[in-house]
Amino acid sequence: MIVAAVILGCLAGIFIVPPELAGKTDLFMDIGLCLLLVLVGIDIGKQKGILKEVKKLGKSLIVIPLLIALGSIVGGIVSGFIFQMPFNEGGAIGAGFGWYSLSAVILADYSNELSALAFLTNVIRELFAIMLIPLIAKYIGYAEAVAPSGATAMDTTLPIITRYTDAKTSVLAFVSGVVLSTLVPIVVPIIIGL
Repeated sequence: MIVAAVILGCLAGIFIVPPELAGKTDLFMDIGLCLLLVLVGIDIGKQKGILKEVKKLGKSLIVIPLLIALGSIVGGIVSGFIFQMPFNEGGAIGAGFGWYSLSAVILADYSNELSALAFLTNVIRELFAIMLIPLIAKYIGYAEAVAPSGATAMDTTLPIITRYTDAKTSVLAFVSGVVLSTLVPIVVPIIIGL
């Protein structure tokens, strides 16, 4: 259903929405995303004993996002190797952690082609996360369902994680997204500079 909504949005953007309204989509998305996050926060806040559950997470609140970061970078390097890219380019794309707008802008100074590739790779990561989170939560585990989202675990994919996991995992996802989003502007320039 979510993927169908994205496809319908793309088609509406191409064929229906006038250009003057299309220029305001960022504003509508910000308002919608803020409302969505408030509703997710309310849902998490309704859970009794959530603070005790979060305390039980302890070090995993930081360890899990760092492992996601490491996996994303190594995955980018391995993928780059397969496609005969220098390790720093593959690693920098992986270090976008799903934040397609920022990683593409950072890499634009290095190469327009690499910027476009980072954008597409991270958009596709988010789409795969949207499709895979329910399956991973059901068949593998709740904490593991946070990983595909990367940096988007704190915003666009948080409602999906909240729906298919529990309140404790939602808090973990939010913290993970914050940590990964903080790392993107630091790690991408470092890796591309190697």
